Parts: sequence; structure tokens; C-alpha cells
Amino acid sequence: MNIRRLSNQIRERRSAVPRNFLQMKNARLFLSVAAVLVAGWLALTSLIGILLGEMALHPGRRPLGPEAEETAHSIAARNRAVLADVSVAAEDGAALRAWSIRPLVGNGYAVILLHGQSDNRTGTLGYADLLLRHGYAVLLPDARAHGDSGGELATYGVTEADDVRRWFDWLERNRGPRCIYGLGESMGAAQLLQSLKIVPRFCAVVAESPFASFREASYDRLGERLNAGAWVGRTLLRPAVQAGFIYAQWRYGIDLEQASPENGVAGSSVPVLLIHGKKDTNLPPRHSEMIVAHSAQRNPPVVLWEPAEAGHTGAAAAEPEEFERRVIGWFEGHDRP
Repeated sequence: MNIRRLSNQIRERRSAVPRNFLQMKNARLFLSVAAVLVAGWLALTSLIGILLGEMALHPGRRPLGPEAEETAHSIAARNRAVLADVSVAAEDGAALRAWSIRPLVGNGYAVILLHGQSDNRTGTLGYADLLLRHGYAVLLPDARAHGDSGGELATYGVTEADDVRRWFDWLERNRGPRCIYGLGESMGAAQLLQSLKIVPRFCAVVAESPFASFREASYDRLGERLNAGAWVGRTLLRPAVQAGFIYAQWRYGIDLEQASPENGVAGSSVPVLLIHGKKDTNLPPRHSEMIVAHSAQRNPPVVLWEPAEAGHTGAAAAEPEEFERRVIGWFEGHDRP
């Protein structure tokens, strides 16, 4: 009986060895395949991040045409104002160009107007027309790497914050306004907000549809390309964002982590009015809400208006009278730096 039991145990152990061997072999195969897939995914997303980083740093340049000049001169003439071409040199030597439009009889105040990505100064002519009607002088720069301005890279506020400071200094020297305000949309809004830490003399600013940080904006843009939310960029495509940031730092010496309007606002005491349409799918309103939350202890507090029917930078089109009332009222309510 004992011999029979012993022989059965030996047979069972012999049959178990192949089963265990096959299980271990299958496990190693699974881990190998998983490692190859993960490595492939990381390589693919890194390539995507590098390509998108190049596209972001080199946006399409929209040059000014003769029609733009005619429109600008028409707006100036309609508001009994004088238009002049002006320029300043950036810290890196790039020539930055703008229109200065000054009413013959103005209110003594001036506003710097900043346009969005892949646009040029003509994108802010509608704001210029509105402000000229109320007696404000306006300055309409082309951002670096946009329009007729020099510069090869758009850095979303990392370099442009100092460009804004140089335009502010130009206005002070050449126009001597009692107050200088700022109004920007999208990328221009983000650049304006980032400049507040180094230009504390703004009397007040208005920023429509800014991003909270370039990293958060990257998550949104990647998700938007796949018709999904920012969660896709924050999770599955996070390696692509990280690769793009590392590439920009390595290739061009640009730290896109510094592109953070929420930090610019939190570190400033300039009064800020944020405008963000509820129907903005390009940069959802959570970006402005993040800026407000990040500046919760700030004095004076940041004010946010979210028009229900406005899309990206669309508040003036969706609610023109309310837009005019809020913007002009904001400037009039802050007449000292």
C-alpha cells in the first residue's frame, strides 16, 4: 500500500513539473510582450510630443497684408485718431513691431492689446475700435514669431513677458499716459498675465480665454485632437507632453513649465478681470477658474465673468453691450497703478 502511494506521488510530481514550467514560460512571454508594447507606446508618444512641440514653438506666421493696413487706417480715421508704425528691440535683439493709434482728443489713458496664437495685430482691431470710441490710445503689437515681428520661437509667455514690459516702457516714454492698461485674448491673455510679475505698474488688465499653465493647455489640446477630454492628455498621452517639454528645454533652452499665467497673477497685485466663455472648447473655462482658485488669497481679488453663450474669445460677439460695459467699467474703476 505504501509503495503504491509513493509511486502515485512520484507520478503526480512528474506531471506537475511540465505544468509549472509552461506557466512560468507563459508568464515570461506575457511580461516580454507587455514590456515591448510599453516601450513602443513610450517611443510613439515621445515622437508625437516632439513633433507637437516643434509645431507649438513654430506657429504659422500670418503676415500683414495691404487690407490690414487699410482697415487700421479706416478705424483710426473714424475715431479721429493718428496711426503710426512703431517698433522696439527685444532682449534677444528681435525687432518687435506694432501700430500705435492715438486719438487727437483722448482721455489720457492707453491700452496694450495682445492677440492670440497664429494671429497678428489685426486680430485686436475690434478691441481697438471699441477703446478708441471711449478716448483710449491703443498699442497693437505683433507677438514675437507672429505677424511682422521678429523672433523664431513662440514661447507662450516665457520670453514674451519681457516683450510686454518693453512695450509698456515705450508707451511711458513716448506717450506719457496717466494709466496704462492691458487687454489680451487667448495666447495674448496668457502673455499679459505672465508679465504682471515684472510689470507691476499696469493700472488694470483684462484677459479673455487664457490658459492656466502651458502644461494644462497641452493636456487639453491633445485631448481635443482625439475628441476627448483633458484626462486623455493627463493620463495616456502624458509621456507625449513630458517629451515635448524635455525637447523644448534640450533643443532650444525654453522651459515651458515657466509658462504659467496662474503663477503670474498670484504673484501680482494688479487688478485682473478674467473673461471666459462657458462654451469655450479650445481652452475650457476651468483654466480661468484655476487662476482664480490659485489666487484665492490675493488682494485685490481676481474677478471672473463667464458669459454663457460665448466660445473661445467670443464674449464681445456673444454679448457686445455687456462686454463693453464690463471692460470699460473695469478700466474706469482702476485709474491708478
